[in-house]
This record gives sequence, C-alpha cells and structure tokens, in this order.
Amino acid sequence: MSGFVGVLVSDPWLQSQFTQVELRTLKSKFLSMRTQSGRVTVGDLPALFVKLKAFSEMFTEDEIKAVLEESCKDMGEEIDFESFLRAHLNLQARAQSKSGGSKNSSSFLKATTTTFQHTINVSEKSSYVAHINSYLAEDPFLKKYLPLDPSTNALFDLAKDGVLLCKLINVAVPGTIDERAINTKGVLNPWERNENHTLCLNSAKAIGCTVVNIGTQDLVEARPHLVLGLISQIIKIQLLADLNLKKTPQLVELVDDSKDVEELMGLPPEKVLLKWMNFHLKKAGYEKQVTNFSSDVKDGEAYAYLLNALAPEHSGPAALDTKDPSERANMVLEHAEKLDCKRYLTPKDIVEGSPNLNLAFVAQIFQHRNGLTVDSKKMSFAEMMTDDAQTSREERCFRLWINSLGTATYVNNVFEDVRNGWVLLEVLDKVSQGSVNWKQATKPPIKMPFRKVENCNQVIKIGKELNFSLVNVAGNDIVQGNKKLILAYLWQLMRFSMLQLLKNLRSHSQGKEITDADILNWANNKVKKVGRTSQMDSFKDKNLSNGIFFLELLSAVEPRVVNWSLVTKGETDEDKKLNATYIISVARKLGCSIFLLPEDIIEVNQKMILILTASIMYWSLQQPVGESESNPGTPDESSAASIDNENESSLAGEISNLDIDDSASDSQVGNEQSSQKSENDENEESSPKVEGQS
Repeated sequence: MSGFVGVLVSDPWLQSQFTQVELRTLKSKFLSMRTQSGRVTVGDLPALFVKLKAFSEMFTEDEIKAVLEESCKDMGEEIDFESFLRAHLNLQARAQSKSGGSKNSSSFLKATTTTFQHTINVSEKSSYVAHINSYLAEDPFLKKYLPLDPSTNALFDLAKDGVLLCKLINVAVPGTIDERAINTKGVLNPWERNENHTLCLNSAKAIGCTVVNIGTQDLVEARPHLVLGLISQIIKIQLLADLNLKKTPQLVELVDDSKDVEELMGLPPEKVLLKWMNFHLKKAGYEKQVTNFSSDVKDGEAYAYLLNALAPEHSGPAALDTKDPSERANMVLEHAEKLDCKRYLTPKDIVEGSPNLNLAFVAQIFQHRNGLTVDSKKMSFAEMMTDDAQTSREERCFRLWINSLGTATYVNNVFEDVRNGWVLLEVLDKVSQGSVNWKQATKPPIKMPFRKVENCNQVIKIGKELNFSLVNVAGNDIVQGNKKLILAYLWQLMRFSMLQLLKNLRSHSQGKEITDADILNWANNKVKKVGRTSQMDSFKDKNLSNGIFFLELLSAVEPRVVNWSLVTKGETDEDKKLNATYIISVARKLGCSIFLLPEDIIEVNQKMILILTASIMYWSLQQPVGESESNPGTPDESSAASIDNENESSLAGEISNLDIDDSASDSQVGNEQSSQKSENDENEESSPKVEGQS
C-alpha cells in the first residue's frame, strides 16, 4: 500500500472521477504492464480491461478493442497514465450505457471522455484570461502582450517562457518570487526558459499548489490542460487567501464556542466559504443547505438569496420570482456586477454547475462584501486563537512540505489535521517506507477517541525507532494538539527525510549516515573552493543574516545563477530583506524545493537554515561532476534539456524538483518501491540520530 498512497493526476477533473483506492489499483496495473513490456500501448489495453471486474461481464476483448479503435486509430501508440485513465472512463461510460444507465452514469456520459486527447474547459479558459488581463494589465513586462484574446491560444504562447506564471504567483501571494530572479529578456534561450519554469514550479509548491505530475518541459510546450490546471490552482489560492481567522477574524461570527473555532481553523478555505454562504442563506430564509459549488447552485436560487442578504440596496424579488434558471442566473450576475464583482462565470456556467468558476464567483463576493459584523469580544477571542509569528511560520513550512509529498490527505492546518495521527502516518510512510503497520491504523473519520490515540502512539513508536528525540512524549500529546511537541516532531521528520535523501546519493555518501556537521563542512568547503572568504560557524551563526554566504554558496554550485549586481551588502534591515528574498528565489530557480520565508534567513532560524543548506547540497551532488563549475557562459539547448531528463525518485522530487514528464513520473513509483526497500533492508540496523527541537 505504502508506495501508492495519494496518487495524484495533473488534470483536476480527471482526478475527481476516481477514488484514491481506484487510482492506486489502476496505477498498479498500469505500472505492472509497463514493467513487463517497457511501454504501454493502446493495443495492450483490451487484454487488461477484460480482466477487470467492472468490464468482464459486459464486454469481450474484441468489443473493448473496437471501442478503443473508435477514438484511437493507431493501436500501437504509446500512452501515459492519464490517457490510460481516460480510456478506462470511456469504457466505463459504455458499460453504464449498455446496462441501461444508473444514477451514477450521467457524469460519465456527459463528460468528454471519448477521446484520449486532453480537453479544456472553454469557459474556464476565458475566465482565467480575463483575470490575467485585469490583474497584470499594468505589469511593466507583460503589458505589451496584454490584453490576451481568450478565443485564441495567446495564453499558452505567452506561458511558454515562464514569466506569466511567475507573475501570476506573485499576484496570488505577493512577495513569493523576487522578480529580480525572473528572466525577462525579449527572447530567452532554453536555459533561461527552463530556469523560469523551475522557479515557477517550486514557487507554486511553496504557496500550496499540487504540481506532482508537472515538469518544466510540460510548461515549455505549454500543454493546455496542465497550464490551465496550474493557473486554476494559483487563482484559487488568491481568491481564498482571506478565508481564515488570521486574515478575517470576523469569521468567528460563524461559530458559537471555542470548540467550533478550533474546527473552523481546521477547515479548508472552500469549506469555510460554504459555511459563510450557508450562514447568510439561513438568515435570509433559504431552507436548503449548499454543500457544493456545482449542483446545489445550478438553479441560481441560492445566489439570489445571498445577494439579496448582502446587498439589499441592489436587490429585488425579480430573480426569485422567475421560473427560468437561465434568466435567474442572468439577473444574479447583473446584481453581482453592481457589487463590482468581476464576472468569473456566465449564466450558462451557473446553470451547468461549473465548480471552479462558481467557487471563484462566491469567493469574489466574499472579498467585496462578507456581511460579517465586527464584534469586538469575538474578534479578540479569534485573535487569541491565532499563533505567534514564529509558530505560524513553522506551521506554514511543515504544512507546505507535507502537501508537497503527494500524500492522500491535504493538510489545511497542521495543528488540527495531525491530531488523529493519520496524516503523520502517511508522511512517515513516505519518508520511511514500510515503517507503518497499516493494520493497526484507523483511517478518518474516526469516531472513537482511543483510535486516534492508537494512531498517534504508533507515530511516536516509529519516531523512536528512527531515533527521534521524544523523551516523555506520548501519542496523547498529539491528540491534545500540543503545538510545541507537534512542531518538534515535524522538524525531526523533515530533517530525517532530508538526511535520508543525501544518504541515498550513494556515490557521495557510500551509504553512510549524513550529519549536520557534514552539511556544514560541505557548504564551507564549496564556498572556499571558489575563492570566496565567507564561512559559517554553525547553522545559528548570526553573520548569516546578511545573506552573503548563501549567495556565494549558490554561485559556487552554479556560477550562472546569481546576478551579483542585484546583491546588497546586507548592512541594513532593508538590504538583508532584499538579499534573503533573492536567495530563496535563486535557490528555487536552481531546482531546490524549499518552504522557508525571508524572515527565517534574517532571524537565522537554525532549523530552516539547515534545510536550506541541505537542499542546495542535495541539488549540487546530483549534478554531473564538474558541470556546475564548467563554462559559465550560455549553454546550448541540450544542456538545458538535460535537467528535464534527470531521474526523479518519489522522495527526491519532494525536496528538490527534478523535472520530469508525466510518463516518467508514472514509471518511477514501482522502481522507487523496490530500490527503497532494498536500501531499508541493508541499513536496518542503523538510523541517523536526530536531535529534538532547539
């Protein structure tokens, strides 16, 4: 089970058509087929599909072949995992139709699943183009290319050099990327383009996007479904940014007591948005409960009630009186326009229940008028519930790191989401495969409290086996939400994962344990080797706050990556901030997947400094000997392409992004399991000593 927990697909719609159990099963069969023959073709599918229970009673092998031939004339064509899933959906739709249909068949029959080619939603594309035209219209570099025409492929053409996506990330979460690190020449060479896309993907992970199956080559080619999927995630993060107690403490009005506040803090932003919507609908007299942004809003009634409650000065009974959903949807949007809400959707999108666009529409209504009162007592209570800056930064770092691992469970709030133990077991299974006894674990939702304690007891037990410092720590401490202990455990887990990655680079470590001292010595020697004078005494050396050492280290591992004309002396607080911001973007541009903030460098956060140094070391040790110290001039296309062709293990990609295409990522899962298992067997006796939180 362990290697297949959390199978992710780059197309969100395709992902939504399967449960995780189905995805793991199908991926296992796909990889098994590829292992046997080295590649999977359309012609291989009939023999596999006819053995599946869902199809065995409905079709013969020849009938399956005939169905596949309708959408793909070349049965010898090689396919990737996503095309395999689409073929499965296509056949499933036929099976449903053949059996006379069922309550679940409509989604398959209405969906565009009869082709192996990826499809894109035209309405979504138009909305995203309008968003880009609006928010980036005044950007110094992009304004000469804007506005984009949604009816053409101008969006994808502009996305090919990586600048647009980097700028869009900065709109969603300002300051994520130091724009000085973006290559913005009129014509970029392959290396510069690759750098932009690497920076984009690592920064997207750092704001919470899922980019498991997207590589730089996908973005260079501007594969429409992948580009739109990434843009969709970025815009969603922007629109939902205020849906938390820290940004909008007025949200505390939605709950009654402290227990409910804790629950609210653990909800994903879209669930908070639904809670907010239902709060106003109930007050307005709307009797139904809205549980999604699709079927529950298709008739437009919920929107009419919501806007009447929030903006009575623009309201009227007309939208509620009309019987025609399309006419009501049109009135709803006219009403929303008076609130200065941009139209993320058309009346047709409401009637058809487009989930992404409806969510964007409701989120923008929330941004413009949330209708919540400013109750000073409740507001102060909400502020008491939020964490101090240091704790918030660490929670954010560990949350983003966990989500980058591709676990099945998406973490919205570390302190709330880890309390049942399941998420921590998933992470442990990722970083130390085979360590979790799943037979003794209970999957959420968990009703019995003692089951949560059992899960957390196993978390502590595995931590001790990995030599974590866990003196007087019990599973119940995690269940109770002890923030200090949770952060201490996650820090040791993150550090263990990084050290294991370095250790597994056998050509450098010969399988020996890697220590903090090894990382420190490597960094100092690297800087010294290129004639620089700065050194660090330890990971808490206060001299590191000016950022000069890390810029020299980055320059030492890749001479091209630092533009020294942009570097300050780091003497003032403002100069330190400029250097720290630049360091993070340069490291991500190089290929390091890191989650720290500039403040962590300025304040010399020992834990984050260690992970930053180790990530740079990990990237450097994977480069061919002498390559990074070679000719610092502009490389040719082949050297840029080599980055895309590196092998990425499922763990390696979590710490340092080695870009791959979809098919490469699929093939790695099975190989990683077997190679990891053999390494675990060889090194079972000794695990690295991991210190507690300092």
